[in-house]
Amino acid sequence: MSDARRPAPDLAVAGIGSMVVDRIRRVQRVLGADQKASVQPFAGGAPVQAFVGGVVLNHLGWAAALGLRAGVFGKQADDPEGRFLRAAMDRLGIARDLVLDGSASSTAEIFVDDAGGRAIYMAPGATAETSAEHVRRHHARFVARARRVTSEVSQLPLAAALAAFALAREAGAQTVLDLDLPPSQAVPALGSGEELDVLLRAAHVLKPAKSAAAELFPEARGDALALARAARSRFGNAAVLVTDGVAGCAVAAAGFEGRVAAPAVRVVDTTGAGDAFLGGLLAGLEAGLGWREAAALACAAGAACCEKLGAFPDDPRAARERVLALHEGPPVTLGPLPAARGATFGADAREALATMDVVLGELAALREALDPAAFDAAVALIRAAEEKERRIHVTGIGKPEYAARYAASLLASTGTPAVFLHGTEASHGSAGQVAPGDVVIAVSNSGETEELRRAVETVRALGARIVGVSGNPGSWLARTSEVFLHAGVAREGGGLGLAPRASFAAEVLVLAALSAALEQARGFTAADYAARHPAGALGRRARE
Repeated sequence: MSDARRPAPDLAVAGIGSMVVDRIRRVQRVLGADQKASVQPFAGGAPVQAFVGGVVLNHLGWAAALGLRAGVFGKQADDPEGRFLRAAMDRLGIARDLVLDGSASSTAEIFVDDAGGRAIYMAPGATAETSAEHVRRHHARFVARARRVTSEVSQLPLAAALAAFALAREAGAQTVLDLDLPPSQAVPALGSGEELDVLLRAAHVLKPAKSAAAELFPEARGDALALARAARSRFGNAAVLVTDGVAGCAVAAAGFEGRVAAPAVRVVDTTGAGDAFLGGLLAGLEAGLGWREAAALACAAGAACCEKLGAFPDDPRAARERVLALHEGPPVTLGPLPAARGATFGADAREALATMDVVLGELAALREALDPAAFDAAVALIRAAEEKERRIHVTGIGKPEYAARYAASLLASTGTPAVFLHGTEASHGSAGQVAPGDVVIAVSNSGETEELRRAVETVRALGARIVGVSGNPGSWLARTSEVFLHAGVAREGGGLGLAPRASFAAEVLVLAALSAALEQARGFTAADYAARHPAGALGRRARE
């Protein structure tokens, strides 16, 4: 690209590489081959929680939270996972130049143990499909907008990373590489050994994980500083920073060689700590810090990441404040907090959209965790009751009452006659609508609500059979129910995270899914639907 056509750099950093939906499960310990253990539920009972992740997207997120204008480019898919990731990019103001023609967006299954250790199984999807030709054809102008260009040895083919770095050199941008995988895993999975060697030499700044560097230089005997010196000597980088877990990092650069300690924190999850480290390093370099001071800021970012589940800074203000609180170097002046990408709206609207993203993410995680056999059992129980001319009742207390009213109406309109049972009135006479053999669908997020418990005990004494819908599989309601349908979420959304938003949506979704299963089981037709909807637009559509 000629200088006349080259746009002025307006991005501090642009990155290409893994953008991943991390599905995290908590376990007591990470297992070896042929071992079994139970997954520990999150608060609310959900066995899996979805987070924004990926080596490149994580470090761009932390860089953005620390005041850098960041951008991401590459290949992705136009699927729910991709939309989840792009919404997170937009919330942090990360510019994007993405081609949405991939087969699937990247996902990772992550198991985190009680000590914060983890095992990660990756499905690279669109990232692994990115070619050098794709980078050259679609992203040259975007790369030219950046002062630094980052990439990774993790999921992206080496040829694509080399193409990105070639565009960066042409534009006069510095290159930064995260060597996340040991060479024995990168080759031949991502490309050839020759391509890896060229890529490592092409990096102005090289950040290897200690395990990756140790495989390249076994003579260093795992000493992080010796590894950094050996890498810089072989590859000719301006600087090499080897991350060393809780010990911090080792730096080999012009003007400074040495170790930089990490702040001591309570480790919750080490996933993405190295990515956050790189985001902090980029922020330090952009602020004009020397290598020692920039590494100290990087260590603070890595430590802050370890204090929470998930690697991406969903709350950039809190992430930034925590990094500065942990930073043990001299005071640093950072750029402003990121504004939502393309935002012409205020903080209230951003909170609304962020809450929607949380709810959508929780529903996606719930879908992964649902047990189809539970729906089969619920359908069988309800259909057997109907064959004996028994009735269906739906009940709930508080916000679940509204979900119960909706479910009773939806079931009735789709071929399963059902009525709402008022939970608090059930022990004051309304349980009289329940006869032996009837089915009562009881809805409660906690599964422990005292009023619902009294209602369920009352109708059980009258001979009712119970289908429980709750976010807590260990609750009293789950233990009491003949059939249990899980509707758990880990996060509610909203500033306080207390009001039932995602949990209410989960209850409604599970009940709606049950109604669809019953509709299918009874062979409910459009004519049947029209008979129950003689008026209105839906009735007209059913009769067409």
